[in-house]
Amino acid sequence: MERRLAAILAADVVGYSRLMGEDEAGTHAGLQANRRELIDPKIAEHHGRIVKLTGDGALVEFASVVNAVACAVGIQRAMAARNADVPEDRRMEFRIGINLGDIIVEEDDIYGDGVNVAARLQEVAAPGSIAVSDAAYMHLSGKIDPTFDNTGEHKLKNIAKPVRVWQWPPMETGRPSAADPSLAEKSSIAVLAFDNASGDPEQEYFADGITEEIITELSRLRWFQVIARNSSFSYKGKNVNLRQVGHELGARFILQGSVRKAGKRVRITCHLIDADTGSHIWADRYDGALEDIFDLQDQITHNIVQAIEPSFLSAESKRAHRIHPEKLDAWDLTMRALPHVWNMSESGLDEARRLLERALELDPRYASASSLLSLVFIAKAMCGWSDTPLDDYQEADRLALKAIELDASDPWPYACRSAALAVMGEHDKSVVQARHAVVLDPNCVLSRLTLSTALLYNHDAAGALAEIEKTQELSPRDPWMFLFMQARGAALAATGRYAEAAQALERSVALRSDYLVAQTLLACTYVFLDRLEDARATVAALLRLQPKASIKAVYARRHIRDPRYLDALREAGLPEE
Repeated sequence: MERRLAAILAADVVGYSRLMGEDEAGTHAGLQANRRELIDPKIAEHHGRIVKLTGDGALVEFASVVNAVACAVGIQRAMAARNADVPEDRRMEFRIGINLGDIIVEEDDIYGDGVNVAARLQEVAAPGSIAVSDAAYMHLSGKIDPTFDNTGEHKLKNIAKPVRVWQWPPMETGRPSAADPSLAEKSSIAVLAFDNASGDPEQEYFADGITEEIITELSRLRWFQVIARNSSFSYKGKNVNLRQVGHELGARFILQGSVRKAGKRVRITCHLIDADTGSHIWADRYDGALEDIFDLQDQITHNIVQAIEPSFLSAESKRAHRIHPEKLDAWDLTMRALPHVWNMSESGLDEARRLLERALELDPRYASASSLLSLVFIAKAMCGWSDTPLDDYQEADRLALKAIELDASDPWPYACRSAALAVMGEHDKSVVQARHAVVLDPNCVLSRLTLSTALLYNHDAAGALAEIEKTQELSPRDPWMFLFMQARGAALAATGRYAEAAQALERSVALRSDYLVAQTLLACTYVFLDRLEDARATVAALLRLQPKASIKAVYARRHIRDPRYLDALREAGLPEE
């Protein structure tokens, strides 16, 4: 049985039976024309997948809530235009419901509460309007221009708990106007891992490093939506269908390439593809000396932007340029460290620390190496792989401050400072640092993740939950999904939604059973749900992996300090020392 999180759109025609009774052939022909000319193209434009058609209705799956709502608004506005000159009793109008939830996938169909809620939302939507669940609405803040009304909690048929429903258009404006402007959407791009064309497996890190740098340069253009590195790298080494990749990642454009390093020379080839059609937009080849690698990267970024959105190319593009290291060897060592950081294992983080400390010995003013090393210290302390967690958080803060002094335009050190300050109790400062990181790079997963954590520590669980949802949209296939699910579970637990929190934390533990934070939070959540056997089994599994785990150790790592949670861990069987 396959499960996944998805945005579900359910739609049907208002008064279809009446319309068919009055003019069966005309109504059927009109519905088919609307599907062919409007609905199917809109769904394809927004990367949706039609799961099934049910006479006058449709069930559609999207990877992104923003895409689902954009599609729905586009359909309703276009239908308003089509109905403008049609007598009211002959108008074909749709009700649309949208929900975000867990679905079960079996062959070509989908099931589960996520689907059921979407179907019931469609039933409460007004003709020509869209009803969105609260779970879906949290993804929309700042990303779309239409205004939604909070219509309060609704008791939906056969749904156990009431659901808060948001409606568009707002009740005071009535039905949509054909003259309303469409949704403003960002250009979105996924940069797939460049192929290593050198014939030397040892050069794999070099090709990955070039890709990393291009992703970073692009993501710092604020009007550009760049799919996070971890999701785009999940296709590495696979023979992929680019249109399918675009659909799965919600990307309009795909960048592919290869890197060949030979001696002191390097050749980079790039292909930019329209993910909707599969057609090539632009291709180029870059040759240069290894010492010119940063100039080549800047040139590639410039040309990608020029090919996609020439009107935006100017000061914004220049603003995004990073401060590069003075010594290429320092960059080389940092690129070698990156995969170890992404994998986040105890031995990998130790190796990353060794490489990054060597990079800083070669170039003490290399800000990226300093901020990445800061992240290594935080990760080791959080995961329980440090005997001196407080010292590690303080060292992480020092390294992040140093990186900010060297390059104040880089979001990473602000994000790292935020994480360190949060666990050290500087909650207000932590939020400020994280928000600044997001301003510098709205596409940075680390910035969004740390902002979620900072808001949670600052007792804003709703804000934390909204940020982690945005993080998942930016990187839907991220190997750090265990961190996303832990952050989601912690935020849900803080709002008292323990059953949902347990589901998220169970997924986190399933993805990474050695992650201490998720294990301890899951045990607490089970206690709050009176599932004591599950809580004790979770603690027993934790102790098998980390025999030294204890209340004292958890407290020292500072991620759990609430007495209620500590008491829950005691009840679950975690030893005091």
